[in-house]
Amino acid sequence: MYVMVVSTVSDDGNFWSGLKKAHTQLPQGATWKLAVASRGGGKAVNVITHDSVDGVREFFEAFAGAYATTEYFEADAANAVGLPR
Repeated sequence: MYVMVVSTVSDDGNFWSGLKKAHTQLPQGATWKLAVASRGGGKAVNVITHDSVDGVREFFEAFAGAYATTEYFEADAANAVGLPR
């Protein structure tokens, strides 16, 4: 499934530094499809494929949880436009 990870970032530098580390340690079967920040860095959207939202939450929070407040959602892939495959 595609998991949307939507963050309100409180510490831009540490948040993205944590995600760079996380990218090198993805759980087996996970793929990082998209990582994008708003201009100014206050918001971030990531899309990660994995078998569960909870699995993505546990993984993501370990690397970036201290630097953002994040929400996790299963994406509606059937109705998405331009979703990376």
